[in-house]
Amino acid sequence: MSINIREEQPGDVQSIDQVIIAAFLEAPHTGHTEHFIVKALRESGALSISIVAEENGDIIGHLAISPVTISDGADNWYGLGPISVLPDRQGRGIGSKLMNSAIRQLENIKAKGCVLLGEPNYYHRFGFKPREGLVLMGVPPEYFQALVLQGDLPQGRVTYHESFSAKD
Repeated sequence: MSINIREEQPGDVQSIDQVIIAAFLEAPHTGHTEHFIVKALRESGALSISIVAEENGDIIGHLAISPVTISDGADNWYGLGPISVLPDRQGRGIGSKLMNSAIRQLENIKAKGCVLLGEPNYYHRFGFKPREGLVLMGVPPEYFQALVLQGDLPQGRVTYHESFSAKD
């Protein structure tokens, strides 16, 4: 299996949508709006990093990163998600390749850190963990995790870009 991780290109949009829809079709705890969120981030110019996993010219995975706001005024922090891999390709390291590439890109843009909402057992391997004092309202704290890339951990409430409320 030869997987190429690369930046999103304009011609990838429809394939990315299909991957996101398929990846979240059977997922628990979803409103099935993830592809709408990515579309809204893209259209608003807030899709800071958008990478795809490609195999034999077919897009089989995608990862999005966008800026977040933290109530203490910390800047240069980002939110990771959604991350999507076609269901029949999950469990083969594609998500890990996307994650590692995303973290390198965050380092390249001098991000101070990144937050995500996800399964602690999966994201811990990339350095993400729940951080006391950094919260996302309305979610269990063990699922809201952060990776500090430089500087100190901010303290406060995190707000994702308004595109995360997109419904269509």
